[in-house]
Amino acid sequence: MTATLDLWPIGNCQVSALIDRAGRFCWGCVPRVDGDPAFSSLLDDQPRGADGARGFWEIDLDACTSTEQYYVRNTPVLVTRHGDDDGNVVEVVDFCPRFSRRGRMYRPVAFVRIVRPVAGSPRIRVRLRPARDWGSADAEQTRGSNHIRYLLGDMTLRLTTDAPVGWIEGERLFRVERPLHFFLGPDESFEGETGATVESMLARTIAEWRHWVRGLATPVEWQDAVIRSAITLKLCQHEETGAIVAALTTSIPEHAGSQRNWDYRYCWIRDAYYTVQALNRLGALDVLEGYLEYLRNIVDNARGGHIQPLYGVGGEARLIERIEPALNGYRGMGPVRVGNQAYEQVQHDAYGQIILSNAQAFFDQRLLRVGGVEDFKALETVGERAWDRHDKPDAGLWELRTRSHVHTYSVAMCWAACDRLANAAGTLGISDRQTLWRERAATIRATIEREAWREETQRLSATFGGDDLDASLIQLLDLRFLAPDDPRFRGTLEAVEQGLRRGSHMLRYATEDDFGLPETAFNVCTFWLIEALHATGRNNDARQLFEEMIARRTGAGLLSEDIDPLTGELWGNYPQTYSLVGLINCAVMLSEPWSAVR
Repeated sequence: MTATLDLWPIGNCQVSALIDRAGRFCWGCVPRVDGDPAFSSLLDDQPRGADGARGFWEIDLDACTSTEQYYVRNTPVLVTRHGDDDGNVVEVVDFCPRFSRRGRMYRPVAFVRIVRPVAGSPRIRVRLRPARDWGSADAEQTRGSNHIRYLLGDMTLRLTTDAPVGWIEGERLFRVERPLHFFLGPDESFEGETGATVESMLARTIAEWRHWVRGLATPVEWQDAVIRSAITLKLCQHEETGAIVAALTTSIPEHAGSQRNWDYRYCWIRDAYYTVQALNRLGALDVLEGYLEYLRNIVDNARGGHIQPLYGVGGEARLIERIEPALNGYRGMGPVRVGNQAYEQVQHDAYGQIILSNAQAFFDQRLLRVGGVEDFKALETVGERAWDRHDKPDAGLWELRTRSHVHTYSVAMCWAACDRLANAAGTLGISDRQTLWRERAATIRATIEREAWREETQRLSATFGGDDLDASLIQLLDLRFLAPDDPRFRGTLEAVEQGLRRGSHMLRYATEDDFGLPETAFNVCTFWLIEALHATGRNNDARQLFEEMIARRTGAGLLSEDIDPLTGELWGNYPQTYSLVGLINCAVMLSEPWSAVR
């Protein structure tokens, strides 16, 4: 079966897995999202029946002819139902346990599967073949009376089951006559009777997620899409530290054969800002509060110096990029990269995004920890960096590897840093600091208006030194740098749309970069366009474009980073936070009010 991005995530904010359209685990890392993949077959095009095939967990119905999949409502609990032509049907429920227990969240490094006979006399074969060392070797096994241990190098996983262990170990076909339970988790004795305990975990996990969703302030239209996006963004948060990863995968190419294969399993300051901004619009303050704790530690460790564009989910600063040769890549399109060299880059927009993420804490009385004077002083060190570096070259938000410019987007983010610090100083009653930051914001604004404006074409340039277009210029609206009725924004929007729109999709830019000309559109840029169309009065155009993007989602209701504007095929890492953020923001903006249906 050719790999696709029609994948269904499960997870518990500690670990996650992607399940393909055949119900097979094809991606999942341990002991956390940026770890070694125990399930790695997504990045290995070797046929699953071949000798040495590894990195997957499948539960196959003999002679299966149909498969249906769906999530339990308002949860990341997946149900896959297999049937054959003789009326035999089996159901597989997949989830990662997550629920409150003893005053704290229980979220083990564990994957759970429940197999239930539904009709007839279904026969199944279970193949559990975790890989180790980035797909280069099988996990060694040892066996007990009711479990199998898989030695993965740095950790060991134990499969506890009430199915016949010998049949699992031997990958034999057998009849399913009762519910079977599989708990693949820590290498420790399983407490309680397997079936009852796993069923209780399922019920409590469903209840926990439904309680979280119940607190979301969703729009009346497109509720299912918004709820699914919100749940998936929550899965992208490493709850232990509050970090938010850009995606759950590494090395899905931006387009076929491009070698634009990057590891997105880290916390970008920029991506996380957009994520908390979107979830704030839905009232999911727990994600914001967790992320702000993570950010405060990043700022403290920087000690007033350089802040990287991205960090590990544990706050790790060094993310050395390497290639793992044992995996030949998605559809054989390598390389498979681990780590991300962008951590070495200079991207000045990060200073603005740190302060923008924190700004709400000085105004929102719902938060458990409201921002105070000491928090403001800590953020001022970030503001000083923004002020000092605002007119200096950087790699920009598109992370160019071999060139640097003074990017308008980065400078605008530095302006936003100073502007929001002034707002925070005002609410704290620190008038001298409010005046200082307001003056600095005015100076940066004047610099942008002078250096980025192109009088001859009546638009802004993406760089100070050139005459460039890129989609990030649309974000000057979201930052409140320009108003939607400002002729400068109208002229810039017109130029960006004419230069970068390809049918129903938007490119980031249309110039050559380190890897040549981009061939796929960047999904979040299309959502930025939708926001701008709505703000400038083109409401029908905005709704039509949004409905097209909704139709591009996978069966799970999600989007990856990129899309081929000609074929509509999704490319790039998946599920991608940027894209889901855009979906949420546009749905909230475009939806009819609740008063329309009450």
